Amino acid sequence: QVQVVESGGGFAQAGGSLRLSCVASGLTLTRNAMGWFRQAPTKVREFVAAVSWSGGSTVYADSVKGRFTISRDNAKNTVFLEMNSLRAEDTAVYYCASRYSGSDSPVARDSAYVYWGQGTQVTVSS
Repeated sequence: QVQVVESGGGFAQAGGSLRLSCVASGLTLTRNAMGWFRQAPTKVREFVAAVSWSGGSTVYADSVKGRFTISRDNAKNTVFLEMNSLRAEDTAVYYCASRYSGSDSPVARDSAYVYWGQGTQVTVSS
């Protein structure tokens, strides 16, 4: 059974930092593209960042570019999202997602992902 579990959410002041982790079990992350998405209250889920299965390619939403960094450790079946210079508008539930990818490219489209975590809340106070 595949499970994807996020952790590391919490409260932060504007300008602060948080680091999210995503651990996958029941599958090996090798050959799995990974992505982070978020959903704020009353808003639709939006793409945040994605990384190719090798970790060699990444893509970011414009709203987080230069502030967030996605990385992965395939040996530990873990993906990270380092969030710096946080803003109040970053407040949302953050979701990790995984999908098998035949090509070593990041995937930004949420409908392409198969496995999703339950989400972790990030709250940024201004």
